[in-house]
Amino acid sequence: MTTQQLDSIPKAHLDLGVTGMTCTSCASRVQRKLNKLDGVDASVNFSTETASVDYNPETTDRDALVQVVRDAGYDAFAMNANDDAVAQDTDDAGDQAAGFSAVDKAREEEQAKLKRTVIWSAILTVPIVALSMIPALQFTYWQWAVFTLTTLVYVVAGAPFHRATLTNLRHGGVTMDTLISLGTTAAYVWSVWALFIGNAGEPGMTMEMHPFDWGGHAGDHGMDEIYLETVAVVITFLLLGRWFETKAKGRSSQALRDLASMGAKEAAVIRDGQEVRIPASRIAVGDRFVVRPGEKIATDGTVISGASSVDNSMITGESVPVEVTEGDHVTGATVNQTGRLIVEATRVGADTTLSRMSELVRQAQAGQAPVERLVDRISRVFVPAVIVISLITLGAHLALGHETTTAFSAAVAVLIIACPCALGLATPTAILVGTGRGAQMGLLIKGPEILESTRKVDTIVLDKTGTVTSGTMAVDAIEPAAGFSADDVLRLAASVEVDSEHPIARAIVTEASTKGLSLIDGQAFTSTPGHGVQATVDGKEIIVGRNAHESLADTIAGFERDGATAVAVSIDGEPAGVISVRDTIKPTSGQAIEEFRSLGLTPYLLTGDNAGAATWAARQVGIDENNVMASVMPEDKVTVVEKLQAEGKTVAMVGDGVNDAAALATADLGLAMGSGTDVAIEASDITLMGGDLQSAASAIRLSRSTLRIIKGNLFWAFAYNVLLIPVAASGLLNPMFAGIAMAFSSVFVVTNSLRLNRFK
Repeated sequence: MTTQQLDSIPKAHLDLGVTGMTCTSCASRVQRKLNKLDGVDASVNFSTETASVDYNPETTDRDALVQVVRDAGYDAFAMNANDDAVAQDTDDAGDQAAGFSAVDKAREEEQAKLKRTVIWSAILTVPIVALSMIPALQFTYWQWAVFTLTTLVYVVAGAPFHRATLTNLRHGGVTMDTLISLGTTAAYVWSVWALFIGNAGEPGMTMEMHPFDWGGHAGDHGMDEIYLETVAVVITFLLLGRWFETKAKGRSSQALRDLASMGAKEAAVIRDGQEVRIPASRIAVGDRFVVRPGEKIATDGTVISGASSVDNSMITGESVPVEVTEGDHVTGATVNQTGRLIVEATRVGADTTLSRMSELVRQAQAGQAPVERLVDRISRVFVPAVIVISLITLGAHLALGHETTTAFSAAVAVLIIACPCALGLATPTAILVGTGRGAQMGLLIKGPEILESTRKVDTIVLDKTGTVTSGTMAVDAIEPAAGFSADDVLRLAASVEVDSEHPIARAIVTEASTKGLSLIDGQAFTSTPGHGVQATVDGKEIIVGRNAHESLADTIAGFERDGATAVAVSIDGEPAGVISVRDTIKPTSGQAIEEFRSLGLTPYLLTGDNAGAATWAARQVGIDENNVMASVMPEDKVTVVEKLQAEGKTVAMVGDGVNDAAALATADLGLAMGSGTDVAIEASDITLMGGDLQSAASAIRLSRSTLRIIKGNLFWAFAYNVLLIPVAASGLLNPMFAGIAMAFSSVFVVTNSLRLNRFK
């Protein structure tokens, strides 16, 4: 089969839980091994301990993928299997929740094991350090007691580092574990040599340890010195750091697990007129199900009967409940609060809003930002380079005539202090926490590379209808003719329009209802396209439409110059007044424009509507009228975005409709309203589930905050290595303290990333 034929076969998707990875270099190795298979496109995330794999089912099966991971020295298990054959019978969110439960279980087992190891290792390390530091405690054969305790720590507690090193060496690679294992092994072997062959094992030997000293100990006694306290402290503190990292990874991926598990478990489906409770995963499109107050809505659907308020906060991040009635769309996993609803399912399984949200977040967390790929490349070169630096350090000290203990201590300190664990954790932990926090707020960032785009954006182009405005018509003004009141005009017009579904008619009827006006039953209702509607109301012929009496022409023209739609109302051929209707501005749009400006973005309004409507909307929210582009056809929206880009601007586009999709894809950063069309959402980089323009500003702020955290992490990780490697190489840093510093640098990076959980 040719490559072209292979590429034409639809790919299946598999999520794997991967255990045994100890650093990002391990994740990179597993990823490279998987991608060597024909037709496989894999991304392995160390922070989530998962692999996202797209594969060709004609050439590769799931068992083969798992075996590749095992052959690389790690273990793996299938979290889900979203190929076509499985997806038909599988609830994607439930399947994903089960997969995360498996990962959580493996992580919890690892945490428990690490905790036990850290505790007993620390209990042994305390007397090891005390005896090594304090000569007054050093009894006749103290060194042999220290040797016995340290051997337990080195062999048993240090086994994960040694095992990983051997596995990596078998595959011709070196990782951060290699530096740890080499450093502790060198210190342990030196001590064994000094004890059994040198003079360190003699009765009555005493030793004093200093944190900053040539050779790490007072005096130059050659084979009298041992480094067992270094071995114990380095292993114990690194295990402690790894335990903190494991706990932090569980916390940072909590949002994704919450998404995967928040759906309803059961639904009361109507079958043959009876309510039958079935698992929510078995609901089919077209099924009708009952949702009582306090229950979760089982899947996406349309309200067939009933009215209620629905808490959408878990999907949109908005705390205010939304009123729904017949014909309104509702989203699975949201909570029905007040009334009984009957809902007809329109989306199920992997097509639901909840499943798509989970998938978008998973993709974002599984991917790699450009800066992270750079760090991975640096790490692959960095580890061998450090080993070379350590050897050069050893040779340089010996060449300068320093004692062997001094040279050896400096070389070991270089190995330990240079371990780039913090460097490898700097980016993925921040991405994990940032995208997870975004999901909690209803902000779905599709991929980590989006973070770079938000940093560069300086121009934001906004669609008008459905983005800046609500897309819902409302009465803006009423101008009655002489002898009539505004309420008279509105009551008569609403009495005629009450049975019409036209947006203008709905706006008039809604306004009358809001004002508490009682409507009059009409008769002989007729509608003439392009002219309006008429009916007999209370014995009078009422006409509502565009054909106005000459005396109302100026009033209508004035409203329309301002971008409104105006209709005339006449009674028995005599003018009664004019009603102005226009799209309504979303309550937070003006504040969103202010936030865009505070972020350094210049707002533009782009719409297919007429110039009057566009200018009015721009004035309402504070957009410069010179930055308004009206009467733009859908195909021309792309041209507008490209023109701005050609002027040197980095453009973000916010839209919600099918006609915005091409422009969203063309922009440097596309943001789609979650209340908009699927096409727009698929074409965008960030989805705003709340449908609120202000959330676009929040998405940009969150992305930029995440990028700042990443840069801060990288700075401290690089600064730590750059500053302390020369100190260690000069022999001024005891290997034990090098290990402590290295462990705490990793904990700092993870803790710094977790600050994003407080983003608001």
